[in-house]
Amino acid sequence: MLENVKVRDWMTNRVISVSPQTSISNAHQVMKEHGIRRLVVMENEKLVGIITIGDVREASPSDATTLSIWELNYLWAQLTVEKVMTRHVATITPDSPILDAAEIMLDRKISGLPVVDEHGHVLGMLTESDIFRMLVKSRSVEKAAG
Repeated sequence: MLENVKVRDWMTNRVISVSPQTSISNAHQVMKEHGIRRLVVMENEKLVGIITIGDVREASPSDATTLSIWELNYLWAQLTVEKVMTRHVATITPDSPILDAAEIMLDRKISGLPVVDEHGHVLGMLTESDIFRMLVKSRSVEKAAG
């Protein structure tokens, strides 16, 4: 049954993006506002990277710093997405089997894949949560049928 499930059936269609010049603090704010853990990075309508909440955390200043709060805020505001984003982004097409997407995510140890068309335009996002949702729903359907 899972062999026939396509990425398009479970992907999130609404994709939120930022530009490479977006400050890390703004990218973090966008993630918090939308309750998401990753943003695609677009430039001239082209996918150029992805930034995750983990990337933001790694770029955050350490609590052990001797800088003042004002110095930290200034430096944080100067750091842009392009400095910490992943540039070579694994993607998947909407008609790919969802098991292929899961395999890519597992092999590369990533939690989400931008879904792109044949021209590279971003159509959606498939995350671990989408795959978990699909598995739970499939199990519910099987229980109801059996």
